Amino acid sequence: MHVIIDLCVVPLGVGVSVSPQIAACQRVIQASGLKHQMHAYGTNIEGPWDEVMAVVKRCHEVVHEMGAPRITTTIKLGTRTDREQRMGDKVTSVEEKLGGKE
Repeated sequence: MHVIIDLCVVPLGVGVSVSPQIAACQRVIQASGLKHQMHAYGTNIEGPWDEVMAVVKRCHEVVHEMGAPRITTTIKLGTRTDREQRMGDKVTSVEEKLGGKE
């Protein structure tokens, strides 16, 4: 099953700045070869369910290995069975309705 997720990993107990842990998680996502797009408060990832969830698990493992005693993660996800849909399709659909204006 194809899934699109919005992943937000928040390490706790590592101080105010979490960018080193987020960068490590981004490296995991990049290494997966899955289509992804980082944004200000997380990362969109798409691909086969098991592969995407394996990336989420590996992000947790890597961030814990860096010393984070606790992690809270928010995941929004969507699947479709009526047709194939990609991350870009969702954005394009709204942009078309806006008349191409961003």
